Amino acid sequence: MSIRQRFITAVLLSFLLVIIFPLYLNAEDDLKKADELYNKGGLENYKEAITIYLKALENSPNSYAANWKCARAYRDYADEAMIENLPDWKEICAEYGKLGMKYAEKAISIDSKKVDAYYYYGISLGVYSTGVGKIKAIKEGLKDKLIKNMETAYEIDKKYMDGGPPIVLGRFWAQVPWPFRDKDKALKYFRDYQSITKYNIAPDIRRIYIGELLIELGGDDNKKEAKELLELAAQSKRKYYKDMANSLLSKLK
Repeated sequence: MSIRQRFITAVLLSFLLVIIFPLYLNAEDDLKKADELYNKGGLENYKEAITIYLKALENSPNSYAANWKCARAYRDYADEAMIENLPDWKEICAEYGKLGMKYAEKAISIDSKKVDAYYYYGISLGVYSTGVGKIKAIKEGLKDKLIKNMETAYEIDKKYMDGGPPIVLGRFWAQVPWPFRDKDKALKYFRDYQSITKYNIAPDIRRIYIGELLIELGGDDNKKEAKELLELAAQSKRKYYKDMANSLLSKLK
């Protein structure tokens, strides 16, 4: 190696150490702070976590973790706004769901082999659909995108988020408007979910999803199982879930 080549190499290494590496460390520190806030839950913590995730992305725009975690925080803020029944929750779901899709899509472009971004793209799309309406979302061509991303998440790791991919796919096929709805396919995914989970993550809403489908399918066995699931969900500490469960239970009387 010539003296000139050694000099250029030394300059490049210095640039990496002085400029790039500190930015990487700052982004990692920001991610840690944002994760701590996110894990506390609640609208304010989610909101602040988003701000810090975005700061991390300024320092490290191609960070897979920062992108998918930013998507997660946007989606969960919107979901919480709906549960808390904020006056503008529909607008929040539409705006934040779209942003969640944006950052999840960026994460997928960075690493297409990991499950996180596909999963959060799918549920961000779901919360967006809640905001704008299912028909509008279908007209925008988002039905196929949800299926594609969530099926990819399912193929990579169907146990992710304690069975998140099958529960989301089951809910999708149970709720997508006619003529796309497929209750048999929905039940198949729900049964798959039940085979791999102990309801450790968000048990109330997942029990409600399955109970609602079982009521629609009818039959004594289905109704009996639905009643058991919904009675458990009705014990939720959150009014939103409790009301949903009790409303469905009233259909069984």
